[in-house]
Amino acid sequence: MSYRFIASALAVSFAFTAAANAAEVRRKVEIRGEKAAVWAKIGGWCAIADWLPPIAKCEESSAGGKKIRTLTTKDGGVIKETLIKSEPLSYSYTIDESPLPVANYTATLAVLPDDDDEDEVNVVWSAKFDPKGASEADAKKVIEGIFKDGLAEIRKQAKAKK
Repeated sequence: MSYRFIASALAVSFAFTAAANAAEVRRKVEIRGEKAAVWAKIGGWCAIADWLPPIAKCEESSAGGKKIRTLTTKDGGVIKETLIKSEPLSYSYTIDESPLPVANYTATLAVLPDDDDEDEVNVVWSAKFDPKGASEADAKKVIEGIFKDGLAEIRKQAKAKK
């Protein structure tokens, strides 16, 4: 066996192991409302600036036929994200550049029916990523905090509209 083959096999094995061990965060909030109406308020590609407290500005652009958003935080940080999938009540995206302690980050935001109450919906935000420059626990804590704050603001805004 050649060393090149062994090195290639190890690299492939490491890639599959890393993907299998990616950190995951999932949070949801139940709110009163109809799915399409809730999605209309939160689901626009740059609507995130309306409900994620640290975001000061969102700018949309495109590159290579893909939708890009550049988020500027209130403290001047810049996060570049690419839309990878869009459906009527959800979208998935990747983070391409960010000061966050994550790499290989893919997330989905969705509005789903609530199984227990037909007058409520679940807003679900989930992500998979590899920690970067931080422990897995610390990276998860950062993402969990972002999700918690965003979903709390969505709930707050939904109650204010009643």
